[in-house]
Amino acid sequence: MARIIQCVPNFSEGRNKDTIEKIVEEIRIIEDVKLLDYSMDKDHNRTVVTFIGEPEKVIEAAFNACKVASELIDMRSHTGEHPRMGATDVIPLIPISDVTMEECVELSKKLGKRIGEELNISVYLYEKSAESLSRENLADVRRGQYEGMADKLKEKDWVPDFGPIELNEKSGVTAVGARMPLVAFNVNLGTNDISVAKNIAKSIRGAAGGFKYCKALGIEIKERNIVQVTMNMVDYTKTPLFRVFDVIEREARRYGVNVIGSEIIGLLPMAAMIDVADYYLRLENFDHGQILEKRMME
Repeated sequence: MARIIQCVPNFSEGRNKDTIEKIVEEIRIIEDVKLLDYSMDKDHNRTVVTFIGEPEKVIEAAFNACKVASELIDMRSHTGEHPRMGATDVIPLIPISDVTMEECVELSKKLGKRIGEELNISVYLYEKSAESLSRENLADVRRGQYEGMADKLKEKDWVPDFGPIELNEKSGVTAVGARMPLVAFNVNLGTNDISVAKNIAKSIRGAAGGFKYCKALGIEIKERNIVQVTMNMVDYTKTPLFRVFDVIEREARRYGVNVIGSEIIGLLPMAAMIDVADYYLRLENFDHGQILEKRMME
């Protein structure tokens, strides 16, 4: 069985296609690495890239992409709806085939150390790679965003795991870590009232007493004159998409607002969508082996 890990770096650029193409090309050219997807978002001003491959080759591709991002993206002039702290904001590593989570943790440390030493970028380890509970949650690591990182890096509790204590003003800070597959899931609301999106996001956010494995924010989609509940579902097996969607829809009705659509950013496991179909279609005795594509891949 091939040893495969997945990498889903997020870059703080969603408007300049030439910049993203140059970053992505660093991934394309690495042998034994397969680029699966990349999605640019103008309002978030962010691009999510997904690729898989042999572990050491994935680490090489991730470092090279981070290096080009540090050369082409200037955080001093960056604006966007999505929280961010660096040109390469976050680099998650996910075990896929014949690789353990522990191995991904070690790979994340190797990558973080190289980014810190060779690119002079401050690096925090997060999720499974974090060496303290306070750094497990990416939202805690990123709190303060780019604008607050210069002071945060100097705090006793927030000394970076790798790289300088002084902020690299151009490139910001990068988080690297091993984690479970994450689903980036957004729900669009038929209103431009940002308070509605923020209130709904708070009601479902795990940190505020909502769903444990849901991270949520309310943001504006100015291009469409609507608002959005943007989410990271950090463990879809324990907090499924359909359950969160149902609550958002019910909460929206309280404000006289309709859900007008939803979207998936990047890729997601097939099982996450099968769970949604199973729930809404009320399937009886359904077996995942009934999926044609799944049977073909076996």
